[in-house]
Amino acid sequence: MLTITTQDYTIPDPELSVLGRSQCNSLKQNLVPKITGPNPELEVGLIIVSPMRRTIETALLAFGDLGIPFEAHAGWQENSTQPCDTGSPIPSLKSEFPQVNFDHVDPVYPDKTSPSGKKYFNTKQAIMARGQEVLRDLKQRKEKAIIVVSHSGFLRAGVTGRWYMNADYRVFDFADEDEGNVKIQEREWTAKEGGLGWSFEERVELGDGLVDEIEEPVLD
Repeated sequence: MLTITTQDYTIPDPELSVLGRSQCNSLKQNLVPKITGPNPELEVGLIIVSPMRRTIETALLAFGDLGIPFEAHAGWQENSTQPCDTGSPIPSLKSEFPQVNFDHVDPVYPDKTSPSGKKYFNTKQAIMARGQEVLRDLKQRKEKAIIVVSHSGFLRAGVTGRWYMNADYRVFDFADEDEGNVKIQEREWTAKEGGLGWSFEERVELGDGLVDEIEEPVLD
């Protein structure tokens, strides 16, 4: 699912906008009834979040009352290196969001521009490899269903090939692997315009729109 902030891309790791918080309420009203009660459609045992403020806030606003554990995972962060898509140091996030377990976040986070952060580079090779890595991680976990709160660019180009508009969601099951690649298949009830009906139905090829190499700045 996708979160929304202000359109000012220069704000480092921004919080949700007022509109974003309203959209989180729509998400809550739509999805929570499907994962609670005596016969839930999804038996959710874990909520994984990108360690960025807007995704953490989305998860807590929509699902914070359910008693399901929250775990931050650097692999689900957004692609770009703009300030709005670059995270904050983990110590500050731990104090700000004590409900979330940050113990397993990659120590290199939020670096994605130096050699140490190479796996998080904004390139086609790195993003598609990261998509496979996070899917394999999910597949190996014991929970029957897991909610992941991530970002539209990474989910579309690196993981699912589907569009995600503000706060919308999709539901997937694991399919048979293809030549060693982890594959997923979307459930019919979100397979068109998402669970909220806000997203484009169009499918895109994984890696679409991503660059092969990081462009080096031109020095005068």
